[in-house]
Amino acid sequence: MTLPPLSLYVHFPWCVKKCPYCDFNSHAVTGAIPEDDYVAALIADLESALPFVGGRPLQSVFIGGGTPSLLSGSALARLLDALRARIDFATDAEVVLEANPGTVRGDDASRFGAYRAAGVNRLSLGIQSFAPKQLAALGRIHSGDDARRAIEAAARHFDNFNLDLMYALPGQDVAGALGDIDTALAFAPPHLSCYQLTLEPHTAFAAAPPRLPDEDVAATMQEEIEARLAAAGYVHYETSAFAQPGRQCRHNLNYWQFGDYLGIGAGAHGKLSLPNAGGGLTIMRQVRWRQPARYLAEVAAGRPLAEEFSVPEGELPFEFMLNALRLNQGFPESLFAERCGLPLAAIEPALARACAAGLLLREGGRIAPTPRGQRFLNRLLEEFMATA
Repeated sequence: MTLPPLSLYVHFPWCVKKCPYCDFNSHAVTGAIPEDDYVAALIADLESALPFVGGRPLQSVFIGGGTPSLLSGSALARLLDALRARIDFATDAEVVLEANPGTVRGDDASRFGAYRAAGVNRLSLGIQSFAPKQLAALGRIHSGDDARRAIEAAARHFDNFNLDLMYALPGQDVAGALGDIDTALAFAPPHLSCYQLTLEPHTAFAAAPPRLPDEDVAATMQEEIEARLAAAGYVHYETSAFAQPGRQCRHNLNYWQFGDYLGIGAGAHGKLSLPNAGGGLTIMRQVRWRQPARYLAEVAAGRPLAEEFSVPEGELPFEFMLNALRLNQGFPESLFAERCGLPLAAIEPALARACAAGLLLREGGRIAPTPRGQRFLNRLLEEFMATA
């Protein structure tokens, strides 16, 4: 049995401050970051996980957060060197690092060169907006000028980089949303991620919601952003992702194609496929300890896992579709059996219902959401919950 491609996610949990919309495992810095201790813990965490991956090479590495650009270049080099010494990297492995423009002001932007020298070959910049009013509303620590300078620095050191943008922001109109897109396009980024702001539970925005554009205005923003990026030659390949031809994010594609990924670091999640005695697959989920101090202590004690469980067979169709149906071009029918270890017949009734509702298209051996299915993705996914 051929196992899925393997990626590695590395979580860095600290930020300068917690943004009010953020529901990620991030913690505002209250003193010195224990950089050396944390890198050592990440290395020990990986070593403990090696038996689960059986010598499989990494197709991609993604260092996310939090704000990984708070890491020094020397610490990142130690980490990546240690990873390469313990697990094989594919020859063309994609190595991504997230960065906040507010952490690389002025001459400090030279740290991008140190990241490149350490082995990072793709940078993802959290821009969100260039407009002062919207940046203030989002609680971002950078200005529009900081964002522009960070993009210029990224382009000097990386030929592959992503810009994260958000729309439907407090006080934003359609012209403002498109203005952010046009500013970003002036830098010709290889990749853009464009997300609608949503109010997530347990965030400051959920407790005190800001006034957001109504649903019709947000829908118009989405439609016009998609049209603007298509006209600029970007391929809309996933719900929120747009790329110049051939510049799709390989790490995220592995998620969406239900590939495997090992997650290390505070609060990191992982998904691993293991052959079982019946000739099929067992899909295992792992979760690391969430609080940074607890994570450091538990790793030191040889207990990096806070939780580990196998996904019940009946839940696999929904988990697969939750990822694969984010891809606008869908997936080959054979991928379901390859990644879930189940026959496609297991979801034939759900596929038929979704096709009859105009949410799904089956053609040429592929399964893909229709434009209606893309717009009403949650409704489409409900069909596959019924199989769980």
